Order: sequence, then structure tokens, then C-alpha cells
Amino acid sequence: MTGRGILAAAGVLFPDGQGRVLVVRLPYDRKHPVAIPGGGWEPADLSPRETAEREIAEELGFTPRLGSLACVDWAMSRTRPPIVAYLYWAEPLTVEQVAAIRPDAAEVGGWVWLTAEEAGHALPPRLSRRVTACLRAPRTAGPLELEDSRPAGHTLRSLPADGPAPEYTGLAAAPGLAAGSESGTGTGTGTGTGTGSELASGSDLAPGSAGVAAAEPPMDRDTYYATRPRIRAKARALFTDGDGRVLLVRLRPWDGPRGRVPYWTLPGGGVEADRETPRMAARREIREELGWEVEPGPLLALDWQPGVAADPGADPATGRDTAVLVYVYDGGPVTAEQLSSITLQEQELVEWRLCGSDEARALLSGPSWSRVAAALAARARSGGPVELVRGRAAAPGVGNPPAGEHWGHAERDH
Repeated sequence: MTGRGILAAAGVLFPDGQGRVLVVRLPYDRKHPVAIPGGGWEPADLSPRETAEREIAEELGFTPRLGSLACVDWAMSRTRPPIVAYLYWAEPLTVEQVAAIRPDAAEVGGWVWLTAEEAGHALPPRLSRRVTACLRAPRTAGPLELEDSRPAGHTLRSLPADGPAPEYTGLAAAPGLAAGSESGTGTGTGTGTGTGSELASGSDLAPGSAGVAAAEPPMDRDTYYATRPRIRAKARALFTDGDGRVLLVRLRPWDGPRGRVPYWTLPGGGVEADRETPRMAARREIREELGWEVEPGPLLALDWQPGVAADPGADPATGRDTAVLVYVYDGGPVTAEQLSSITLQEQELVEWRLCGSDEARALLSGPSWSRVAAALAARARSGGPVELVRGRAAAPGVGNPPAGEHWGHAERDH
């Protein structure tokens, strides 16, 4: 499962003018029936942002206007594969949009607005921590980096490592979501396909009592997870010297469609999805590839690389049979003493080099160059990581700088 076996999902936080957030009831989930709108990634989705838009259109009947990425959460469990969950802010809904909500009864059994405190009690524990972190942290701190819904990296500047979790009371904290409610918030029951908000909520689809009649899921949990598409993840580190040059490594050549060609990249590699988080993977890869014991710094970039199902231009020969999510961490400045101590992993790497902007741009592929430039720009500002798709800003105008801005070049594909 090295670098494989990862589920992906996206949810949406809809705020209103009174500081409340929209939650929905899942008609097929007896154990954790309250969730945030959203659902699982599909291979045809170009990005998690597109997943969120598609899921809201399917579940609630309209296309949301998404704002910035609120958080990314790497959630592990002994009973299922890891889930990487994106959570987005949406623009507040207008009165007309609220009136036009048409829930899909198979996916959404009702919806209601809850205060932050009410949502903290109504949502299942893992999702409650995730949503509560987004609501408590200042918007300028986002996107937040979370591990198992707890703050990590730069998020620790704004939130405690493991604050008190609200007591979980489920539907008792959201009486307007009871089955058959006539509250006007939107109700319904259905058979449920088991493919909607459960991944975004982190639900295990396990049977249990939640005080509400629920449809039987169409398949057991293990079968459901076995049928879900997977992504892979990589963790890389950005190191620079005193002159601002970037440390790149060259992989040992392999036989590809264009022959044996040099391949340069930032230090790092695949996340061993069954046993580590991306931050742990970055630490391990730095030790294995360079011989350094370094604690990764802030998360600088999240770069989503679509597979061929979403992007016909993706190259299966370089691992694009499915989507790949690249985490880029700040390795920080390096000294001459550190550089002299580099011990390359000979099975994988041929050489290392410190590169200025022109040389890095010439050595790296177009998306990799743009990713590096965006990570450098993110390092120079406050806040969380930049959200990218193939190195480019996922949503220009919502806090992501244009790719390549830092070194003054536009993206170029090789």
C-alpha cells in the first residue's frame, strides 16, 4: 500500500448571517446521521474543489459558489483506509438560494442551520473536531493543516494541539433534523446509495441507534470501502540555501515512453498510506534520501495531480493512472555544513544540485516548476498552504497566488 489506498472527499461549510452553519441528515447512516454537505471523490473529478461542487449539486440541487479552502485533514483508522478530506468555505446563501434547495431524498434526509456550539455536539466526533477547528481559527490562518482532525503544523499557532471535544449528542443537538419533521428546513427519507456525505464526514457507516429511522445501507462497510476509488499521496520538502537556491535531486533514470531521461524533483516520495501521515512521510523520506534528521516545517502547498479519467493530458507512465496529491513542506534554510553531510539513497537518487530560478525551471517539468514557485511564494506570506491543481492555483481570487509568481515566470510544460 506504499503511497496507495487513500480515500478522498470534499465537504462544504455554508455559513449564514447569524454565524450558523448548514448541516444535513444522512438517511442511511444510523450511527452518525448528522453531517456536513459533501461526499467522495470520483476519478472524473478534476480536483477536490470540483468534487465539492458536484456533490452539492447532486445532494442539494444547486451549484455553490465556493470560497477558500478551510482545511485539509488526513484521517487514519484501523478499520478503513486513510481519508484525506478537503473542507471549503462557501459564500453565504441568499434567501432565494435557500428557498430553491431541493435535496435528493436518497442522499439527504433533511437540513438545518446550527450554531457552532450546536454543530459541535451534533456532528460525529472526528467531523466535529474538523468543523470546530475551522470555525474557531481566524480565516487568515487557513487553510488549516489537520491530522486526525487535530491541529498540525502552522495551525498550532492558532489552535491548541488537542483542545476539549464537545460531547457528542447527535440528533439531540439538531431536533429540526428528526425524520418526519415539519419544521420547513427540508425533510425526506430515502434508500440511500451510501456514496454521499459519509466520506466527507468520516462516518464508518456502522449500524447503531441514533433515535431516528434510517434506511439500510445497500452494502456493508467493508464492501463499500473496497469499491471506492483510491488516490496516492507524496510528501516533498523545499530546502533553500542562503542565496535562495532550491535543493533538487535527480532520480535514477527508468525506461519511459521517451527513453531513459533525467528526472529532477524536490526531495521526498510516496506516503505509506497504511502507516503514516504525510508529515511523517516527509520526515522519513528526508532521512532516507539525504541522511538528515529534519522536522518538516509549515505545509506550503497542496498540489492535486488529476489522473487520466479527469485529465486526458495526464501521463500514465509517470504514475497518473489515478490522482496524486503532493504535500510540499518547508524544509527551511540549509547550511554548507548540512550540504556537505548529504548521503544520497543510491538505489533511487543519482545526484543533488542547488538551483537558481532559471536552472530549476529548465530541469523541472512544467507542473513541478509551478509547484515549487507557488511553494516559495507561500513561504513568503502568512497563512496556510496554497491549493494547486497541476501546479496552478486551484481558485484564483480566493487567496491563492498565481503559479510561478515568485520567480517572475509563467508556467511552461516540457
